[in-house]
Amino acid sequence: MPTTDVPTNPAECIAWLRRLNIDEVECIVPDMNGMMRGKIVPREDFIRAFSSTGLRLPEHVLIQGVTGDSVYDTKVAAEIDQDIRAVPDVGTIRIVPWYGLPTAQVICDCAFTDGTPVDYAPRSVLRAVLDAYKARGLKPIIAPEIEFYLVAKSTDHDLPLAAPPGQSGRAESGRQAYGIEAANEFDPVVEAIYSFAEASRIEIGTMAHESGPAQLEMNFRHGDPMELADQAFLFKRTARQAAMRHGMFATFMAQPHVNEPGSAMHIHQSVVRTSDGGNIFVEPDASDSAALLHYVSGLQRHVPTAMPLFCPNVNSYRRIRLESDAPINVHWGRDNRTCGLRVPDAPPEARRIENRVVGADANPYLATAATLACGLIGLEEAQEPAPIVTIDAHTLPFALPRHLHDALSLFEAAEPLRRVLGGRFVDAFTEVKRFEWQLYNRVISSWEREYLLLNV
Repeated sequence: MPTTDVPTNPAECIAWLRRLNIDEVECIVPDMNGMMRGKIVPREDFIRAFSSTGLRLPEHVLIQGVTGDSVYDTKVAAEIDQDIRAVPDVGTIRIVPWYGLPTAQVICDCAFTDGTPVDYAPRSVLRAVLDAYKARGLKPIIAPEIEFYLVAKSTDHDLPLAAPPGQSGRAESGRQAYGIEAANEFDPVVEAIYSFAEASRIEIGTMAHESGPAQLEMNFRHGDPMELADQAFLFKRTARQAAMRHGMFATFMAQPHVNEPGSAMHIHQSVVRTSDGGNIFVEPDASDSAALLHYVSGLQRHVPTAMPLFCPNVNSYRRIRLESDAPINVHWGRDNRTCGLRVPDAPPEARRIENRVVGADANPYLATAATLACGLIGLEEAQEPAPIVTIDAHTLPFALPRHLHDALSLFEAAEPLRRVLGGRFVDAFTEVKRFEWQLYNRVISSWEREYLLLNV
């Protein structure tokens, strides 16, 4: 579909579906983990629902764990598991390029039956943060960078993952950061990703081979935070589909291999005035503005308490470690990739801050909402950041939560984040993640069997 052929209202959407002879429409709702929930409906059934009040879904669809289990006792969702409405966002409708029959996908917002938004739905949370910026005459701009691994297909969950063979028939055995020939090994997969992405309006900029074996990074063009979160959300599925068509998996686990680098989702962010489009992070003489310093301070003060939104899984914290390229604190530096917060070398109009704490496994809506919320709180608090760091920040003390359980306790008690993100959302997200923690703690690992079976 040409990028200009994007419906902007229900009538255009209906005409678009019929003109392209769309057979089915996937109505997608992102849950707390950024997983796709929803319904697949025939075109005409979708049009009938679309022309009324949306599709019905049970409220608990939003508070399912990554295992598919639902939270049993919840402060937020109705105990009767009432219906909510999945209301299609017209501008998000896209072709699904890997099906034989013409199929579309559309991302839906969630509303209660009285029409009010479901306040703890991930898109609602991000929209509330963007509205808070809008009320101040500001608009954030973001650009995500997402790392992921290609791995050999595996059905035995007890076995470590392995690098897949490339075009040469061999698996990578070393680290080839930015290696052109190493990237060429996976050209068929990358070409499929680009082809699928172009067909579904996912605007990828550059691709690079990262440090790990068969680890790639895709950079997105900068733009509107909701649109970029939508694209990152859809991209994960796109990459997985492309990889499976070439006999391998694409994984966005934060730490899929024991002794290799983890995968991040770095979020570049700047803020412009809606009045004139000027970047608030720079002064007329191109020097850093007070707003940039206040924004950095907000990230430094509040990213540690927002960690469950940046590192949402047990596996996420295996990436945040001393022997990794990932940051271990929230020091800031100018073009210093060892810092959790980096101000890249860029022209004044592109002055921005990169949050390097976020894992590739994060829900892109919630990670974006959280980093923008931390920055907004910083603009409100108007405090100076800690001194800029010009050395390896890994030589400085560890200053991030080490485990999901600790991170959730900090997050639950973080009043500034509750105010900006919404207390009901904080409660709902914490309940989901504590539930997953309980399920994880029931699992006996291979490490325990190996070292405890006959030694204790």
